[in-house]
Amino acid sequence: MIRLLICIIVLFNVSSVSLDAEPDYAKWGAIAVKETQKRYQEKIVDYKHIGRSELAPNKSVEKFKLWLRGQEGNEFGVYVTITFDPSTENIQSIQFDETTR
Repeated sequence: MIRLLICIIVLFNVSSVSLDAEPDYAKWGAIAVKETQKRYQEKIVDYKHIGRSELAPNKSVEKFKLWLRGQEGNEFGVYVTITFDPSTENIQSIQFDETTR
């Protein structure tokens, strides 16, 4: 009976932790979406985190691909690259590259 109770408590704690956890890139994804909306003023219809690269001890890059739909119905992709200092989380640059794929 005690083993069953311990198993239930462990399972409950593990499931509640995993439900509340945000991915490491969530903050950067929100910034990518916000800055893309400001720049393009189009509807964002899809979002993908591509990954993080560490270029130097004080320089990391988060990359995202956002898919936008214009007012005329045309769709295009925008790669968003956010360069930042991982120790301070200060943004160094945000780069936008459009693509048709």
